[in-house]
Amino acid sequence: MTDQEERPVLLDFPEAGIARLRLNRPKLNNALSLELQSQLSNHFAELGHNPDVRCILLTGGNTVFSAGGDITSMADTGPIDIYQRHTERVWAPIQHCPKPVIAAVCGHAYGGGCELAMHADIIIAGEGADFCQPEIHIGIMPGIGGTQRLVRALGKAKAMHMALTGKPISAYEAWIGGLVSECVPDNEVEKHALRQAGLIARMPPLATEQIKEVILAGMDASLDSGLALERKANALLFASRDQKEGMNAFIEKRKPTFTGT
Repeated sequence: MTDQEERPVLLDFPEAGIARLRLNRPKLNNALSLELQSQLSNHFAELGHNPDVRCILLTGGNTVFSAGGDITSMADTGPIDIYQRHTERVWAPIQHCPKPVIAAVCGHAYGGGCELAMHADIIIAGEGADFCQPEIHIGIMPGIGGTQRLVRALGKAKAMHMALTGKPISAYEAWIGGLVSECVPDNEVEKHALRQAGLIARMPPLATEQIKEVILAGMDASLDSGLALERKANALLFASRDQKEGMNAFIEKRKPTFTGT
């Protein structure tokens, strides 16, 4: 077995400005082992501070995104052990990553896999993908943000239905409900996601990070508070070289070159 085959998360850079993270436990449907979660956390922490990375593409491959948590590691675990795993700390670099994140989802995104996909800013799903929070079937509940992110994406009624019945929804239902950004043919998912990542990577990095920060912060704020954040962030961007470059390029009818300064 090669070193690459042994690693639960693979990292490569398919294009300038794009980092691609691939879950790499295909024989176990990309179950989220503790090692996989730790590596994913470390990668996001490093990529979030890498000035050469402008967009992160997260995928599980062409057949399955992730079937969820590694049940064998939890079956005989007690509450103190579960608490001391501090998944909120492990997942914090993903949750707070300043770079735009695109999830390319094929096949099942179940349990923790669905919760992982919901950490992304944009979800591009294959037509055959499905999303599910099945934890209730094994006597527990979503524990990595499923109850909170689902309701924000789909609303109370659909989130309750998913969490209380454990039934999956199709990619089309997820798109109609607002959980998924785009629904494309299965064989086009990663290529389309890579094109979208390339588009974002060519945008001014300071603006993309400010847009992400303000949208996420404004979701839990009042409208007035959110608008205040927006005004200040927009004003701040007028101090950047990229703002000057972007506007001058528009006036001069040429393509801008953004440097992130």
